[in-house]
Amino acid sequence: MKNNVSIGLLGLGVVGSGVIKLIENNQEELIHQVGCDVDIKRVLVRDLEKTRHVQIDQTLLTTDSDDVVKNPEIDVIVEVMGGTEEARHYILEAFKAKKHVITANKDLIALHGPELQEAACRNQCDLFYEASVAGGIPILRGLTDGLVSDRIQQVMGIVNGTTNYILTKMNEEGVTYDDALKEAQDLGFAEADPTADVEGLDAARKMAILSRLAFSTDIELEDVEVNGISNLSLSDLQYGKQLGYTMKLIGFANCHNKNVEVSVQPTFLANEHPLAAVKNEYNAVYVNGEAVGETMFYGPGAGSLPTATAVMSDVINVIKNMRLGVNGRQFIKPRFKSVITPSDQRFGQHYLRLDVRDEAGALSAISHLFNEMDISFERVLQIPSSKSNLAEIIFVTHQTSLDNFEKAMFKLEKLDVVESVNSSYRVEGGVEE
Repeated sequence: MKNNVSIGLLGLGVVGSGVIKLIENNQEELIHQVGCDVDIKRVLVRDLEKTRHVQIDQTLLTTDSDDVVKNPEIDVIVEVMGGTEEARHYILEAFKAKKHVITANKDLIALHGPELQEAACRNQCDLFYEASVAGGIPILRGLTDGLVSDRIQQVMGIVNGTTNYILTKMNEEGVTYDDALKEAQDLGFAEADPTADVEGLDAARKMAILSRLAFSTDIELEDVEVNGISNLSLSDLQYGKQLGYTMKLIGFANCHNKNVEVSVQPTFLANEHPLAAVKNEYNAVYVNGEAVGETMFYGPGAGSLPTATAVMSDVINVIKNMRLGVNGRQFIKPRFKSVITPSDQRFGQHYLRLDVRDEAGALSAISHLFNEMDISFERVLQIPSSKSNLAEIIFVTHQTSLDNFEKAMFKLEKLDVVESVNSSYRVEGGVEE
């Protein structure tokens, strides 16, 4: 075993700066764990003159990727530059040069993870990506190591801190979506263009990664159904509060009889559900296993040092594999082809808000329609509407199939007494009465 292991860094932004800080500040701990020095050999950057958030020897910086990817003195590549195609190219080149790779790039792994894993295995290299999901929370290793002997049935979680911060503000302070988003941007929790976060795309990428590992299946990003929070009404959150619910953007993955359902959608959680208490920019992933039962992983979902901690845990694993001579052997092909659960086998509760004509028999007509569809109500809330001759009615259904509910919705929109269907959301954790 070498007396030192050299790291090549692709990118020196928030996470890259955190990696350098951890290597410099925790060298004694690293030596104790792996038995050798760990050092940064070269760092790929776009601009040599840019002001950095970390002190670094300027001679280590380069704008030529070959100085890192093809450098014979470098053992491990850490990719924290973001983007997909350029990062994918560099990583494939690194494998050809027999270098191990750690990445924090969720977009890359969601889109090209299986291809990169196979390339790593072919070249007897390691590919780890703990930091790609939920920042400093060790959820991927929890699934692949800690719960590896179990059959995972369900994974659901808050995996986007930006949307959780916005929803916390809306839920607890009654601020509008636009005001909560602006505050998140001012504090640096949301990008200037927040689309990937607020439309659920960021969470969808993470759920694709989690589903592959949890269910050993070849889920693709396009298999994930996605709805964001940009159209949420403050009225719905307030009504949800009256009913004992908290609104969260939930990534949901379920596996039953080898059929898989993966989605990201605004969801009303019963206040007693563990995820309902996760606030602000924090993340949490709730896992249900056949043997272990219910477990939850909680912590910071982003940030320089939390994410760098996840990156460095992968670096340590690579070095331990180097000492044992087992690099490139961790890749296990998916056991199952993904089969998406049909809508008539997907069961859940639903929240529904309608504007209804304020006349005798209106509620009876709606109840009759749902009874015909074999859908019963757990909760009904009727509120006088500010609109003339209308009433606002909120329903929470008991468990029903998605197919049944969608058919009922189609018929509901054609009912004479229904002026408009204003909103509909999934409900989790409700207590059947």
